[in-house]
Formats: sequence, structure tokens, C-alpha cells
Amino acid sequence: MTDLTNYRNIGIFAHVDAGKTTTSERILKLTGKIHKTGEVHDGEATTDFMEQEQERGITIQSAATSCFWNDHRLNIIDTPGHVDFTIEVYRSLKVLDGGVGVFCGSGGVEPQSETNWRYANDSGVARIIFVNKLDRTGADFYRVVKQIEDVLGANPLVMALPIGIEDNFIGAVDLLTRKAWVWRDPNDPAKYEIEDAPEDMTGIIEEWREKLIETAVEQDDAVMEKYLEGEEPSIDELKSCIRKGTISLSFFPTYCGSAFKNKCVQMILDAVVDYLPNPTEVKPQPEVDLEGNESGEYAIVDPGKPLRALAFKIMDDRYGALTFIRIYSGKLEKGMTVLNTFTGKSERIGRIVEMHADERIELDTAQAGDIVAAIGLKNVQTGHTLCDPDKPATLEPMVFPDPVISIAVAPIDKGASEKLGIAIGKMIKEDPSFRVETDQDSGETILKGMGELHLDIKVDILKRTHSVEVEVGSPQVAYRETVTKRIEDTYT
Repeated sequence: MTDLTNYRNIGIFAHVDAGKTTTSERILKLTGKIHKTGEVHDGEATTDFMEQEQERGITIQSAATSCFWNDHRLNIIDTPGHVDFTIEVYRSLKVLDGGVGVFCGSGGVEPQSETNWRYANDSGVARIIFVNKLDRTGADFYRVVKQIEDVLGANPLVMALPIGIEDNFIGAVDLLTRKAWVWRDPNDPAKYEIEDAPEDMTGIIEEWREKLIETAVEQDDAVMEKYLEGEEPSIDELKSCIRKGTISLSFFPTYCGSAFKNKCVQMILDAVVDYLPNPTEVKPQPEVDLEGNESGEYAIVDPGKPLRALAFKIMDDRYGALTFIRIYSGKLEKGMTVLNTFTGKSERIGRIVEMHADERIELDTAQAGDIVAAIGLKNVQTGHTLCDPDKPATLEPMVFPDPVISIAVAPIDKGASEKLGIAIGKMIKEDPSFRVETDQDSGETILKGMGELHLDIKVDILKRTHSVEVEVGSPQVAYRETVTKRIEDTYT
């Protein structure tokens, strides 16, 4: 197994169309996880495997995968960017240690960027910023950096400056080394050259490099004293300072590039390894009592401790229900019995699998720090804690938003009512932001979700996945009259 210090559990999040899934695809290609790059607009991205995702060109549900870079294991969750599927971002960030926030070089900070950033702040997730699409018309790296400061109230630590912009974008200058990373072969994304930075950028490079150093050295008194005495810190000293500041959320290393044009994604991978925390470097998960109050105990990231794991996602596929689990302490083994502290009942782990989008790799065991999926769990739902039956404890639960829009549905085939109920039950288990109720006055089945697109997708899933076609309409409004005052009258 990989040493825990070489783990990086990260999510990739962004506003819709900022290039998040394209970035994920390039990461998988560069790390050798896939051998052919699939494009989102062609419906061939690895992590967009639902039919609805491939047809619409957007991410609808989070997808997990893993890869290796510089002897480090990267467990990656690619999340949706559309506001209707925010729940997927929330529950992913809840179990991750770090993240890559992708911003469009022309669109800048957009509405879902703010929501995602707020969730990441609430979860205490360390982040790297990637200003993407600098090859796009209207792209402006410096404007986006200013927006991140002003709109998000964040402190972006600029680590690289773009060389060229829009059609002339060819790479970036690494401010630590003052070296230019240049991509000149559009047919070979792995091929780039490291050379001296352009002479006409000397002034701006020194300006931003000084800002970087002044911010970084604040993380280490000894390095700061050295800097104040006129001695420039070494690159290793600066990297150590940047790592400390990133993990403490003091600032966010900021890079630039074009994932679609295969430029600068290597810089992001290096930064994930160099600056984002391993599972032992983040704040331990608090354990809570039955009322949800912190007990004062914590799930220490250690394979030798009692099992503490959180179920953060349920997915029903053709092989049965998959329960996605983040293990915080202890070990999970195939065939072992665990306690679900929410139900108070024991569950047996039938199989353990490592996920690569919709593909599975069988495992015999998993340990603290791992993100895996379990097969065979019967009554586990999102947010439930799985633990050692002999040493039970509950982790902090998840809180889900209430739906904001409703539709009424009825099966076209009147004999399919029971089938509809079973299908909706499975869908609710997968998606805690999706609800159903029966109107007491009209008898209608009311589906509730986070937006029109959210419910459109659910209706489509009913048809394609569960073979239940429904009629869709607006919920009926029951009008009632109330007697407001007493009136006496006499009939003659």
C-alpha cells in the first residue's frame, strides 16, 4: 500500500463550462490512467459516463478515480458545475482533504464559483487555483486573480504568469525558478520545454515574484528573518513555506493554463503533490453523540485505530448498490462486519472496489485515507457512519438543502404505479436533495428538486434506467375557504 504521507485526496470543482472535466481528463492522460483523451463536447470524457452527461455535455454526478504522479497516489473526485447539482459538490468536499478550483480565464468568478468556494471554506479544504482557458478570446489572467480577491475574499498566491494570451498563449513562467514552461507541439501534450523566461517579461516576473516571497516567508520566522536580512530564501525553503500556508488556508497557490490545449496541467499536478495536504495533515474528524454534539473525541488517521468511515454517496448501477466511503481511521476488509451507528444495525462488507469512473478494481482491504466503494450494504444512506462494532462512534453527519421546485408526475401506464414507487425510492437514496411526497388532497405524486434541470434529469432517468415513462405537470393547488365571521339570517 502507498504510505499515507503520499496520499492526496482531492476534488476538482468549478462553475459550469470552466473546463473542470477537461482538466480531469488531461490529468488522467498525463498520469497514464487513460491512453486516449476523451472530450466533453464529444460525450467521451471518462468521468462523464451517464447517458445524460454525454448528451448534454455537462457533469451531473460526482465521479471518483485515482492515479499516480511522482510516486504519490491521487484520489480524485470530479464534481458537477451546474447549480442544480450542488449537493454533489457539498458531499464530495465533506470527505476530501484538498481541491483544485478551476476558473474560466474569460468568465472569471461566476455564481457557482462562489457557492463552491463557500462550501470548501466550511469544510476547511486546502485549495489550488487554476485559471483555465487562457487561449479563449477575452481571457485575462490578472483580472481573474483580482476577482478572486474581491469577490471571494480569498488570497491567491500567484505561482506562474502566462506567456502570451488568447491565440498567442504558449505556456507559463514558474515564478519560483524564473523558468518558462513552453508548449509548442499541439499534438503531444506531454512534450514541453523549460527555458529562460522571455526578456520582455523580466519586470512583471520580478514584481510578482517579490509578492510571492513576501507572502510565503510569513509562514516561517527563520526564513522571514533570513529574507529581512537581505538573503533570498532557497526554493526548498519557499516550497516549505508555501505548503504550510496552503494547508493552513492562509493563501491559495494560483496557476494558469489551457487544459483543452494541453498546456500547464503538469504544473497543477506538481502543485497538488507539493502543496496540498496528505490525510495526516488535516484536522481530524470530530466524533459526535446521538444528538449531534461533539464528544471531544476525534477519528485519528491511523490504520491501527478502530474503524471510522463515512458513507458519502450511494450509486445504484446494473450490478447493485455501491456505497462510496471515506475511511478516516482503521481498516476495512472484505467480508468484515461493521456497525451503522445511525440504524444501530450491523452490516457486512461483501466486496470492496476502487472506482475509476464507472469501472471497478477489486480490493481485499482498504485503510485510513482511502476513498473506496463497498458492495453488499443494505441499509446505509448518505451521511451514515460505519465503525468497529466493539468500539462504536459516530462522525459528524451531513446536512442537505431543501428542494426549491416541484412537479407532479403520473405513470403513463397506470399499472406501473408500484414500479414508479420503487424507482423513485432508489433515486432518493442516491440523491438526498431529491424528495417525493403524495399530495393529501389531490393524490398526486410530487417530485421535488433543486431546479428544472435537476428534475428533467430525474424524469429522464425514470424513463431510461427504470423503464417508467411519466406524464409531467404542475402540482394542483387545492383551494379552501374559511369562515371568517358569524352571520345570522332568518328565512320566511
